[in-house]
Amino acid sequence: MTDAPSGRQRATKLFLKYQHVFVFLAPVLFVAFVFFGPLAPSDPAPGYWTNYWWLFPVFITGATIVNTVGISGSALFVPFLIFVFPLFAEPLEAETLVKIGLISESFGLSSSAIAFVQYGLVDRRLALSLVAGGLPFVVGGALLSFVIPEPVFHALLGLALLAASYLLFKADLGHGDTADSDDDRPAAADGGSNLPDDPGKLGPAGVRVDDGVVTRVARDGDTYEYDRSGYLKRFANYSVGGTFQGLAGFGIGELGIISMLSSKIPVRVAIGTNHIVVASTAIIASLVHVFGGGLVGGHSMDLATTPWNMVVWTVPATVTGGQIAPYVSAALDTETIKQGVGALFAVISVALFLMASGGV
Repeated sequence: MTDAPSGRQRATKLFLKYQHVFVFLAPVLFVAFVFFGPLAPSDPAPGYWTNYWWLFPVFITGATIVNTVGISGSALFVPFLIFVFPLFAEPLEAETLVKIGLISESFGLSSSAIAFVQYGLVDRRLALSLVAGGLPFVVGGALLSFVIPEPVFHALLGLALLAASYLLFKADLGHGDTADSDDDRPAAADGGSNLPDDPGKLGPAGVRVDDGVVTRVARDGDTYEYDRSGYLKRFANYSVGGTFQGLAGFGIGELGIISMLSSKIPVRVAIGTNHIVVASTAIIASLVHVFGGGLVGGHSMDLATTPWNMVVWTVPATVTGGQIAPYVSAALDTETIKQGVGALFAVISVALFLMASGGV
C-alpha cells in the first residue's frame, strides 16, 4: 500500500504541473513593477521603453544556449555587452554590466532550473551535495572580488576554460546516455505500477537506487543509469569553479559540468543537475556582490541607476530561453552538445584574455 502524498508533495506536483504559468507570470509582474513602479524615470523620453527591443532575440538565443549546456548566463551576456553592445549603442559601465547580467541571469537560471526539474533530469541529492560544497568558495570568491584586480581573475578563468575545453573534447560523453535495464521492475516515467519511486523526488522522474546504481527515467521515458561516486573529483572542480563564480560571476557551471561528465554522470542528467547548482550559487554570489561591498570597503550597487528599458526586454527573453533549453538538450545529439560546449568555452576564454590584457 502506497502512503498518501503529503501536502508539500501535492503542492510541489501542482507547481511543477503548471510551472509554465508560474514561470512566465514572474517576468510579467517584474515588467509591470518596473514600468509602473518608483524606480523607472518619471518622465521618460519618447521611445525610452522600446530603444532596446533588439536585445530580446539576442538574450533569448543566449539564454537557450547557456541553459542547454548548463552554464552561467553571464558567460555569454557579459562578453556580449562588452564586445558587441557598444557597436549599436553607448558602452556600459562595469557596474551596469554586472547589474544587467545578475538581474537577467537570475530569472533565466530559475526558469531553466524549474524546467529541468519538471522534465525529470535533476538528481537532487547530487545537486544538494554540490551546492553545500561550493557555497563557501562562492562567498569567499565574491568577497575577494572587492580587493583583487579583475584582470587577474579574467586571465585565470580564461586558462581554466581553455583547459575545460580541451578536456571536454577529449571526454567520452557517450556513456550512460540511456540504458535498457534487465531488472524485472522496468522503469517508467510518471506513472505505472512498476515505477521506480523515490518518495522525495522532484518532478515526474522515476528513481530507483540498487547497490549504489541509480536508475532514472525522464519525462520523455528515456532511462539513465549511473552511480554517484566521484565526490572528491567533483568537489575539487566545484571549489575552484565556485571561487571564480564569486569573483567573476561565472565559472562553477563551466568547470562543474566537466567534473560530472568525467565522473560518469550521463550528460543530460549532468546538465539538468548543474542548473540547480549554478542557479543557487549565482543567487548567493549576487547577494554578496550587492551587499558585501560595504562590509569590506568595496563598491555597492545602486538599483536606481539601472537601465530599466534594457532589463524589461532581457528578463522575459532569459525566462523564455530557460524554458526552451530542456527540449533543445533532449533533442540534440550528445556529440553536438559536446562540440558546442567545447567551442563555446574556447571562444569565451579568448574574450577573457582580451579583457585581462586591456584589449577592449
